[in-house]
Amino acid sequence: LRRRYFDAAGSEDPSGTSGCDRLITSTKGRVRLCVCLIAANLLFIWSNSLLPASVSGTLSRWVRDLLWFLPTADGDATGGDAVVRKIAHLLEFCLLGGLLSWLFGMLRHKKWEHLLPVIGCGCFAACVDEMLQHFAPGRSPLLTDVLIDMSGVALGMILWITGYSIFQTKKNI
Repeated sequence: LRRRYFDAAGSEDPSGTSGCDRLITSTKGRVRLCVCLIAANLLFIWSNSLLPASVSGTLSRWVRDLLWFLPTADGDATGGDAVVRKIAHLLEFCLLGGLLSWLFGMLRHKKWEHLLPVIGCGCFAACVDEMLQHFAPGRSPLLTDVLIDMSGVALGMILWITGYSIFQTKKNI
């Protein structure tokens, strides 16, 4: 049985696929989707970096209260907020690393050719992130945060490559 799809005017689509199917199955559609997800991720990261320290601290405390099981460092004046912030940096940039790996993997033909652009774009995003904190009241850029961000990019890249390799192996079996 073949599904029948119709365009907005009500005519049958001769390709036999819906608009959503074409978005996901065509490389051009996947690239567009990936670019939109990267833009949304960067918007989230950079908008949080522009928040004043008081607002950022309130958000960190709210998340910390949700994640009560996280350890706090002895003598941590923030009461564990620093741990939440560092984990947030890592996770935000882990997602970015995975998305960049997906994008550059689609644009490059050689297997490992996309790693350098992923690292370069991740480093650029991390540096912009810290630079933006310079303009937020009560915040300051930290080299340690850039290193944590880059660790997140590397983790995201490793997770993407591992997942992709597993998927390709199962697909070829």
